[in-house]
Amino acid sequence: MSAQRQFAIVTGASTGIGLELARCCAQAGFDLLIAADENAIEAKAAELRGLGGQVHAVLADLSTTEGVDRLCAATQGRPVDALLANAGVGLGRAFLDQDFNRIRRVIDTNITGTVYLLHCVGNEMRRRDSGRIPITGSIAGFTPGSFQAVYNGSKAFLDSFSFALREELRDTRVTVTCLMPGATETEFFRRADMMDTSIGTAKKDAAADVAKAGFDAMMKGEGDIVTGLKNKLQSAVANVTPAALLARQHRRMAEPGTAKK
Repeated sequence: MSAQRQFAIVTGASTGIGLELARCCAQAGFDLLIAADENAIEAKAAELRGLGGQVHAVLADLSTTEGVDRLCAATQGRPVDALLANAGVGLGRAFLDQDFNRIRRVIDTNITGTVYLLHCVGNEMRRRDSGRIPITGSIAGFTPGSFQAVYNGSKAFLDSFSFALREELRDTRVTVTCLMPGATETEFFRRADMMDTSIGTAKKDAAADVAKAGFDAMMKGEGDIVTGLKNKLQSAVANVTPAALLARQHRRMAEPGTAKK
């Protein structure tokens, strides 16, 4: 990889927002190290090389410490200018009806693996006093997620964590940005088994638009970005609405069988 170009890691980069974030980075002149837990990551790396710069792909399960270690080792000691911590998985249906192995995977991917990766790369950034860390949270983190309880809880953690980490790094030149999209047109809802729900079948934001807003916020060093006017309004309302009511409202969107005919 060229030492003259900036270097970015993008996780969850085989589809959706992660792939679009990687594309934004490539178009802006970054070399890339992209990671995902599916074989498609190699084909996406080949596609991104067409935008210029060097792109290396790592097939890794970032819900495990071994997967995160493999990703960090793949940097080969090159300083990371931007860590776009985007990897995440969802899970629909009632908590007590979910398979616990899938519940654990949501927590290990969205929280444990992300925090471990941020700890590894963030320490190197702090030593150099330089770096950008956008974390993909969600407006879901503002709402108790009936029928998405574990997922929304994981995003509440990431939203909160990103603001706390930004404050801890306030006197450095390492910036932390929380990207908080709403429902986005990706594979997320199909993989989360939510295609029989209102939110799963509703019109959603384009992943490219969400990623561009997040990338621009990262480059400006902004602390947070909620994408889309509808989502901005929804997050503002959530801040002043009782949690019990928010949980009841979320049920109407995420309970199985609520898909509009």
